[in-house]
Amino acid sequence: MGSELLCFKPGMVPPPPGEESQIILLPPGWQSYLSPQGRRYYVNTTTNETTWERPSSSSGIPASPGPHRSSLPPTVNGYHAAGTPAHPPETAHMSVRKSTGDSQNLGSSSPGKKQNKENTITINCVTFPHPDTMPEQQLLKPTEWSYCDYFWADKKDPQGNGTMAGFELLLQKQLKGKQMQKEMSEFIRERIKIEEEYAKNLAKLSQNSLAAQEEGSLGEAWAQVKKSLADEAEVHLKFSAKLHSEVEKPLMNFRENFKKDMKKCEHHITDLRKQLASRHAAVEKARKALTERQRDLEIKTQQLEIKLSNKTEEDIKKARRKSTQAGDDLMRCVDLYNQAQSKWFEEMVTTTLELERLEAERVEMIRQHLCQYTQLRHETDMFNQSTVEPVDQLLRKVDPAKDRELWVREHKTGNIRPVDMEI
Repeated sequence: MGSELLCFKPGMVPPPPGEESQIILLPPGWQSYLSPQGRRYYVNTTTNETTWERPSSSSGIPASPGPHRSSLPPTVNGYHAAGTPAHPPETAHMSVRKSTGDSQNLGSSSPGKKQNKENTITINCVTFPHPDTMPEQQLLKPTEWSYCDYFWADKKDPQGNGTMAGFELLLQKQLKGKQMQKEMSEFIRERIKIEEEYAKNLAKLSQNSLAAQEEGSLGEAWAQVKKSLADEAEVHLKFSAKLHSEVEKPLMNFRENFKKDMKKCEHHITDLRKQLASRHAAVEKARKALTERQRDLEIKTQQLEIKLSNKTEEDIKKARRKSTQAGDDLMRCVDLYNQAQSKWFEEMVTTTLELERLEAERVEMIRQHLCQYTQLRHETDMFNQSTVEPVDQLLRKVDPAKDRELWVREHKTGNIRPVDMEI
């Protein structure tokens, strides 16, 4: 069989243990590797030619193939079976997060496929280093408990019904915060209703005619008590109006703006995740297509070894072209996937930081408006105190003797005692 020139561009990797003696016997520029099936193949590091046939030590031309040949080693996620990049290193997409920079490629079908699967974990179409095989990852904000560092993995449902993505957990917290803010505004609204109803009842009571005929200094004090109710009612009406304009309304307006910002973040990340899932599916589809093309090439190669014919040779050429095209398609899909994952990673960091900022802003805003509530409450208490001060002053002036004198002077009927009768 002639040499097979593939589109893959393998790089240099150390030979497997015990292969040094075989590497020495190869012509200059050639390296040997093992496929997942244990079959040896050769790579010319100068021309990037890949072949099953061992190059001749004299002329550099591959020797004749031996029997029992397997399929060519596939490239997965832009990597050869031996773990070497299938495209120049400069095309790789580096992650923003240094510790996960090697996780931008899907699991490789290399001779160490099982080991590679154990070293990586795929979550929602995104590949990460396995926690047990990687050192502690470098945090973007090592001195803070930041959202951008701790919500990359899934979280198991405490009831064992499934898992939830870290970003979904963040969204749930934000939605819960929005709900809490809504309930706080409803609480303030109920407080306003109480104040309004209380003011209405105070004003109504101040017009009550009970004990209106009380006279003297006590009567004046009583009249002031009733007037203080009207003044207090006015204070509570003003308090309720300020609660509405300075506490309840700002809470509601901020909640609406917060809702818009949340939807913007959620839709943006959702779109990126859909694109990432689509790229992931395309890689898997291209991987299967390459496997099928290589299997077809292997079958036709075996047929040629059994019976030589022009038709079989033509079929092999055609199968080889299809296999090469499938390899190109896989590499292109992997590049697109890497770009999508890199974009998603960057946007994930940006969005989680934005959610963190929104949450901090929400908490600070609520704190400020609750401080305003307590300030208004203190002011109301002071105004209420001022309404009873005139009552206190008049009560201190109440003088029963003086009241009796004034009443007697006004209502006396005479001061002459009756004369005893004589017999």
